[in-house]
Amino acid sequence: MSATDLLQTMYDSPLGTSLAESLYMYPLVEGVHLLSLAFSFGLIVLTDLRLIGIAFSRVPVAIVLQQLRPWLLGGFVVTFVTGILLTFAAGPELIASPIFPLKLLLIVLAGINALWFELKFGRSVTNWGLASALPAALPAGAKLAGWISLVLWSAVVVLGRLIPYLDSGF
Repeated sequence: MSATDLLQTMYDSPLGTSLAESLYMYPLVEGVHLLSLAFSFGLIVLTDLRLIGIAFSRVPVAIVLQQLRPWLLGGFVVTFVTGILLTFAAGPELIASPIFPLKLLLIVLAGINALWFELKFGRSVTNWGLASALPAALPAGAKLAGWISLVLWSAVVVLGRLIPYLDSGF
């Protein structure tokens, strides 16, 4: 099944039809999507700024991650679920946009970056201790992961907001 067929099937499903035709549900789902995106993206920015040494430099990275990670992941789950629901409601329009596949690719790359950070540094972040309160004490790979995350997630947000405004004639 092609991507076009999949999105058309999603759109033609009872869920897709209900969302697309509802006067209240689509705006409600989109509103929750945008609020959870702002929430989770804001926490990602705070975490990444700490990793690259720009913000909260006196707070150990382990504490920042411990405090923000559950909220960040919760916001991301809500954003992900509502994003899928929005895809049900707008499937055929999305496949015509060159922006949508690029946005999905960047989400996958951001996920790979986060997974790489967790596997490489996630378990040892507590070992950085108070020394990690100094930007120079952070591993270069952790800083790189923070920069990559900032760039990728910023691009995802921008591309997501461009989808309704740019047609297939991009």
